[in-house]
Amino acid sequence: MVDLETAFAEIKRGAEEILIEDDLKEKLKSGKKLKIKAGFDPTAPDLHLGHTVLINKLKTFQDLGHEVIFLIGDFTGLIGDPTGKNATRKPLTKEDVLANAETYKEQVFKILDPAKTTVAFNSTWMDKLGSAGMIKLAARQTVARMLERDDFKKRYAGGQSIAIHEFLYPLVQGWDSVALEADVELGGTDQRFNLLMGRELQKDEGQKPQTVLMMPLLEGTDGVQKMSKSLGNYIGITDAPNDMFGKVMSISDDLMWRYYELLSALSLEEIAQLKAQVVDGRNPRDIKIEFAKEMIARFHTEEDAQAAHQDFVKRFQKNALPDDIPELSITIDEPSTFIANLLKEAGLVASTSEAMRMIKQGAVKLNGEDKVTDSKLSIEKGSTAIYQVGKRKFAKVTVN
Repeated sequence: MVDLETAFAEIKRGAEEILIEDDLKEKLKSGKKLKIKAGFDPTAPDLHLGHTVLINKLKTFQDLGHEVIFLIGDFTGLIGDPTGKNATRKPLTKEDVLANAETYKEQVFKILDPAKTTVAFNSTWMDKLGSAGMIKLAARQTVARMLERDDFKKRYAGGQSIAIHEFLYPLVQGWDSVALEADVELGGTDQRFNLLMGRELQKDEGQKPQTVLMMPLLEGTDGVQKMSKSLGNYIGITDAPNDMFGKVMSISDDLMWRYYELLSALSLEEIAQLKAQVVDGRNPRDIKIEFAKEMIARFHTEEDAQAAHQDFVKRFQKNALPDDIPELSITIDEPSTFIANLLKEAGLVASTSEAMRMIKQGAVKLNGEDKVTDSKLSIEKGSTAIYQVGKRKFAKVTVN
């Protein structure tokens, strides 16, 4: 039996904010099996490591004996989450949502115990609510209240359109908490408005308001923007082992510690020991390798992790990348740029004509392994990669 102090420390690990901490401690003290809810809209078929920040926290509660509810937003997915968006999202079709939801169920059980996890769909109660119920729900809040939400406020001030159905999203997410009688809801820091809406609606319904636990948004491999498939800076949990290994190895040494804190099964004490080893001279690359192997073993197998490591060593031992590769960012106006332009902007060549000549000679590599053969190779905005020209020129370039 885990003592309260230890349990709370595990729950709080990596959390950005808990509203309200004292309430959560009281709920934990009660000995009641709490209902812990986290919702995911099935907007794409694959989950990435950014999604697993919340799933890992669900696992923490599950290991402490609480009831975990993995809520699939098949109804909210049809609305489209406006959080952080500067334009109205195109709603998904019912077919898209259901197909993606099936893949979510398969993937989430790589972390959670299926025997101890409740998978719920918010269409279960929202379909029953009907149009009259939806109107009554919408009457609970004012337009002025909705415009207090940061992204709505910015769009309104900037003259950008806000569709009326977008106002329904936080209400539906809040109503999910009422329907499930949630004791705790987990979400990212960008979900603050929606999470607090659940507390308000629960109070209106005479329920004890849920505790809100907000986790930080995990930066992608570029180390700048939150992990996103659309930005190309993601590590997918269905990525092939070798791809996953390579992507993990591309993150910066500083970002590695954030990944450890939010994603690793190691204790904070064990992570502190690793940091101390780096201070004493251990190469951070070795510790990054251990993290890559941990992730591959979790989402594939231990054998896959060992094989990916061996493959990485085999590919890089002849032409090992130096430890002191300079990092820089370049800004482009278009969605992408040609690699010849990027090499010039990064200072790896003096001109685009030199870049094209070096590519033709086979002297340009991507991430230390892929020889570039096309001088018109398109490099997408949001990407990060290591570019090599000849034997001695390297740069880790992020395209913004």
